[in-house]
Amino acid sequence: MTDMYVGDDETLARPRPRLRLLGWGRELLGTAAFLIAVFTLLQLALPRSVVHGTSMEPSFSEGQRLVISRLNYLFGDPQRGDIVVFNSPNPLRDNEPSLIKRVIGMPGDTIEFIDQQLYVNNVLLDEPYINEPCAARDCEDELWELGPDEYFVMGDNRNVSRDSRAFGPVPGENIIGEALLRFWPIPAIDVVDHYRFPME
Repeated sequence: MTDMYVGDDETLARPRPRLRLLGWGRELLGTAAFLIAVFTLLQLALPRSVVHGTSMEPSFSEGQRLVISRLNYLFGDPQRGDIVVFNSPNPLRDNEPSLIKRVIGMPGDTIEFIDQQLYVNNVLLDEPYINEPCAARDCEDELWELGPDEYFVMGDNRNVSRDSRAFGPVPGENIIGEALLRFWPIPAIDVVDHYRFPME
């Protein structure tokens, strides 16, 4: 029996259109390709990173997972207070994972420790985010002058962090991206807070 379409004045016989399998298959493949492309772009633009160690406590803990943005530094430069993921300029081993630290010094800055106090361009830095005061053995008196495209990075847990005090300033090309979001574990889900210093 043929399905009928009932109009206002007359009954017209219209066959129901057949499903075009070839067209449906193309649509499905096109959608799948689009989703794969979007996922790949997101992975490139917003990679994920895992926190290793305790060098960023209390801001981050071992095993927490973060979303990192590569895009932020395509259109701008890291800023003081940003939390960045980067490759060490002097890795301890070939397969050393990326590191996560806070940007303290910007290109052209002078960074100095005096009596365990941190100064940037001769201004004492107020750091409410650090885990504990820096011990004398970990923050000996020292001075660094940053060149163009060099960043001085430090962990918030100063007494256990291996950072620019050990491996020196980080070239901008080593910085992968900015930490945006903590997404695991679920109770710790939060947007990453970037402290802005009063000196800025």
